[in-house]
This record gives sequence, C-alpha cells and structure tokens, in this order.
Amino acid sequence: MKEVLRTIANFISYRFNLHEDNADEQDTVEALRKNVEFKGANLWTLIFAIFIASIGLNVNSTAVIIGAMLISPLMGPIMGVGLGIGINDFELVKKALRNLFIATLISVTASMLYFWISPLSDVSSELLARTSPTIWDVFIAGFGGLAGMVAATRKEKSNAIPGVAIATALMPPLCTAGFGIATGNLYFFFGAMYLYFINSVFICVATYLIVRYLKFHKKEFEDERQERKVKRYILLTVLITATPSVYLAYRIVDKSIFQNNANTFIEKEMHYRNTQVMSKNFKYNSKGNEIDLLLFGNGLSESQIDSLRSKLPKYKLGNTKLVIRQGIDAKNELDYSQIKASILEAVYKNDPERNETATSKLDIPIPDISGELKSLYPQLSWYSINHVVSKRLDANFQDTITVALVSFKSKVSDIEVGRMQKWLKNRIKSDSVKVVFAE
Repeated sequence: MKEVLRTIANFISYRFNLHEDNADEQDTVEALRKNVEFKGANLWTLIFAIFIASIGLNVNSTAVIIGAMLISPLMGPIMGVGLGIGINDFELVKKALRNLFIATLISVTASMLYFWISPLSDVSSELLARTSPTIWDVFIAGFGGLAGMVAATRKEKSNAIPGVAIATALMPPLCTAGFGIATGNLYFFFGAMYLYFINSVFICVATYLIVRYLKFHKKEFEDERQERKVKRYILLTVLITATPSVYLAYRIVDKSIFQNNANTFIEKEMHYRNTQVMSKNFKYNSKGNEIDLLLFGNGLSESQIDSLRSKLPKYKLGNTKLVIRQGIDAKNELDYSQIKASILEAVYKNDPERNETATSKLDIPIPDISGELKSLYPQLSWYSINHVVSKRLDANFQDTITVALVSFKSKVSDIEVGRMQKWLKNRIKSDSVKVVFAE
C-alpha cells in the first residue's frame, strides 16, 4: 500500500511540478516591473484598444471586442500589484496602483468621449452583460490570473497571457462604465466598475499565490506587525469584493431554477381542449415569485384554477403566485385578446411552401430578456413576446412576425418605442418586430 501511495505521489509531483521549467526569478520580476509603467506607447495602445472595444460593444460585435482585449496592456499593473505584495515590495505596489488608476481613468474617459459622440446610442447585449457581475466572474478572474502568472514565470512564453486578457475581460467593463457616464446611467457605471474591480482584485490575488508558491525572495519587513496588517488588508479586500458577487450568483441560479420549474408546470399541467396559453410571464422576486398566464379560448372555472394552484408545490413552486388572465370582461385584457385573435391564423392550404416557412419560424426560441428590459426600461410594468402567424384576408399571403406586447407605468415617446423595436429586432434576431401597447 505504501508503495502504491509513493507511486501516486511521484506521478503527481512529476506531472504538476511548476519548478522544472521555471524562468529565472529576477528575469520574471524585471519583466513584470517593465509592464507596470503606463506612458508613451503603452498609453497610446491602451487608448486605441479602448476605442476598438467601445466600437465592438456599440455594434454588438464579439469578434471586435476580443481583438481589443488582445491589444490591451492592462494586465501589467494588475499583476504588478500582486507581485509587489508577494515579495513585500511596497514601492512596486504603490507604483503599480498609481499606474492602474491612471490607466483606468484614461480608459473610462476615452470610452465616455466615444459614446458621447457616437451616433449609435442603442444598448447591446454585450454592454448589458457587463453590468451584473456574479461569483462566476470571481472564478474566471481567479483562474485566469493563475494561468497568466504561471505563463509569465516560464522560460518559454506561451499564448496563455493573451488568453487570460480575453477570459478576464478587463476592457469591456471599462467601456461599459464610460457608456454609463455618457448616457447618465449610474446602474451601468457602478455595475461595470464592480466587475472591473473583481477582475483586478482576483488577478492580483492569483499572482500573489503563484509568487508565494514559487517562493520568490521577499523583502524583509522591519516590523512584523506591519506585515501581518498588510495580510489582513489583503484578506479583507478579497472578502469585501467577493461577497456581493456570491449573492448575485445565487439570485441568477435561483431565478433560472424558478423559470425552468414554471415552464415544466405549464407544459405538463396546462392541457385543455379548447383553451390555449397565449403568453406567459415569469416575475422573479425575493418576496415571492409569480406566474402570469394569458389564456385564449374557453375560460377555466374557479375549481380548475384552484386545482392548478394546488399542483404548484409539486414543481417546487410553493411560494409562487399563479395569475390567470382570461375572457374579455376584464378591462385590462380586452385589447390584448383582440390583438392576439386578429393576428393568429391557422396555416392555409393554398400556399403550402410559404405556410411551411412561416410556421417553421414559430419554433425559434425567444430568449429571456426580462433582466435586460428591466435595466433599459425601469418604467416597464410587464411584457410578452411571441412569434405569431399573420395573414392578410384580402390576399393569399401570410408570414411570421414577432409581436411584443408591452405595458408601461407612464407614457413613453414614439422615439423611445422606435428604439425599443430596433433593439428587440437585433436582440431576438427577428426579421420583423411589432411593439404593441396594452392598456
């Protein structure tokens, strides 16, 4: 048994040894020190990268954003902070922090100027993705920082550092923060800056861990109490940074579970011969969730609705409120039902090829964009989006369009409606989108 354990230990030591191909410690430290400074070519490269990333976010191009992240030199001062803490070189820490602050300030300013003069003011999904950081971003930054520092300490440099720059995504949050300032949206600004702060802190922590694992020589503290104080500050910063992201991640996972359970409930329980679910709206809230259904056809009786509600716990929806909207007696539903009834048509036999194309579009899934709409339109009360078949009664012609039924708490301008329609068309990837107001 001892021999087996020894064999396993030797295998692990051989395969996971980081000391074997390790570059000279002094060379590694000097290389990282050089990348800390932001002036001249480094500074211009950063500004150009920021403009490229801003354009990529503006036009919703992932490829352009990736290109900008490859150009960006932002990793230098962040890894410099981690190195300085790891070797007790607090002059290096101060220099790296000073340069990181300057780089951050210039990046946000350049991005703000771009979005301020840009004729494109629509919010893309790439921008929205940088406003709600979670624990997953902590993991990405941590593992990315570890990979980057391991690559930086090798004799033969690999393509890991450019990969880390892409994975940890330092540039897009700064551009999103600039967009938030340019448009006066503080939610965007603070969300993006928090994501940037997460990435920076955990790349620093990862760099510190690798430096200590490789046992780089440390500068000796004259006062050991000062060293312990610094370590406590590091731990406190890590905890303060990570805690909000854990809560946000929990909310995302919990919301996803709720929506999956709600969909399962509708698929398995809402089977009535002459009644169809025209739209469904899931409202996730810490005080209690809600499933809002609009039915078309014969109305359900109170006993049937009570029976449906009694089955909610079976799908782990015990604290969920089920709201059934049906009939045309309720004032709020009159226009809603009429609009739906007027645009829904069965597939007609006169033009089977066109009919087949139109109905096939009905199977295209609609993504959950409730979070994005909430950020873009805080005054939005509820919405429903469906692919429907529209047919002209005076001609043998039909097609599939996407209808978005929306209800706002207050009146919105025609310009805002046009902007929403354009954004929905791009976000849902639909050829035609019609925004209809519900009373």
